[in-house]
Amino acid sequence: MRVPVNTMSILPSWLDPEVLLTSLGPFLLPGLCLIIFAECGLLIGFFMPGDSLLFTAGLFVAKGYIDTPLWVVCALLTVCAFVGNMCGYWIGAKAGPALFNKPDSRLFKQEYVDKTHEFFERYGPRAIVLARFVPIVRTFITAIAGVGRMDPRKYFIYSAIGGVLWATGVTVLGYYLGRIPFVHENIELMLILIVLISVLPIVIEVIRARRSRKAEVS
Repeated sequence: MRVPVNTMSILPSWLDPEVLLTSLGPFLLPGLCLIIFAECGLLIGFFMPGDSLLFTAGLFVAKGYIDTPLWVVCALLTVCAFVGNMCGYWIGAKAGPALFNKPDSRLFKQEYVDKTHEFFERYGPRAIVLARFVPIVRTFITAIAGVGRMDPRKYFIYSAIGGVLWATGVTVLGYYLGRIPFVHENIELMLILIVLISVLPIVIEVIRARRSRKAEVS
């Protein structure tokens, strides 16, 4: 069934969140869970529009197109996001040595591992939580954390926090905002705003880091 929501026409149809979700038919929720898992843990899932899918899923729950209770949807998506991060971490931890031990590799170099380790030592908890809201970054940072040998316990704790804030937060946002006529009629604009807002925390963090470095130099 085609859900009457005006979504992101600027995207290819196979990346339009409405098209993606409705094309799954009776497997909408399991399919969405699989997509979130892949985006958060498998490097092949970096191109998926996770934020838009979560927001649209919340809107679908509000409109009755998904008849599963909101709390169940949020719980399933949060678990999939967290488990995806666990898989991504171990992929990085196991595959990392094989990738970075090639001296002639242009893409994977040991210095990248060292810099990543430094990055996580300095921004660890914040980096994991903030990266969750940035498309593409949330996919690759999981493997990078594994390659950089970030403390597993610390990584999983903050990954769980980020998973709740992201998977549950964006879905709930879509659920409540989707009830507002203006939002429902201008969903394309809302999804674009979500992407912009998602990048904002990283921008703020970069600005703070630059100011901190300038202050240390002066």
